[in-house]
Amino acid sequence: MTAYNDIPVEDDGIKLGQFLKLADLVESGAQAKQVLAGGVVRVNGDIETRRGRQLERGDVVSLGANSARVGGERDW
Repeated sequence: MTAYNDIPVEDDGIKLGQFLKLADLVESGAQAKQVLAGGVVRVNGDIETRRGRQLERGDVVSLGANSARVGGERDW
């Protein structure tokens, strides 16, 4: 099973580009744009290239060996 960090978000969802920065998977918006264009970001196992993709609680975002889950397992 793949290990990932749980990243709590305040709202019901968050855009992928914002989440990549919040989860420290990238350092900047420019880097987020670059890795997304390169096709190396996965959301729930599927390649994703849209920076504006709306994520929901429970979605898992992966970049290389690093993964983070939106919202984690907290009881909202």
